[in-house]
Amino acid sequence: MTDSKPWSFTENAPPPGLSPPQQALWWLKKGELAMGPEWQKAHDICQMQEGEHAYDLVHALVHWIEGDQSNASYWYRRVGAKRAADIASEWQRIAAELTK
Repeated sequence: MTDSKPWSFTENAPPPGLSPPQQALWWLKKGELAMGPEWQKAHDICQMQEGEHAYDLVHALVHWIEGDQSNASYWYRRVGAKRAADIASEWQRIAAELTK
């Protein structure tokens, strides 16, 4: 699940070689960490493999962006993670974790 190149958000699709959870993160960033069609793509990806850590971690962020705090908290509890101070910092934290 490693990707040594920086991600570009100017394209219309995630760069090749990203895992599905990384693709979901890419869509979230492409959508400026806000609700919209990119958010929906990210959410759809997260639902593909519920129960797998990486998918569930991004799923938590998806619901935080949505503003559904109770649902986000549920997913954070499932993965045993605490959120960063803000959504942008959390995106960075998760992206770093998923590229190890």
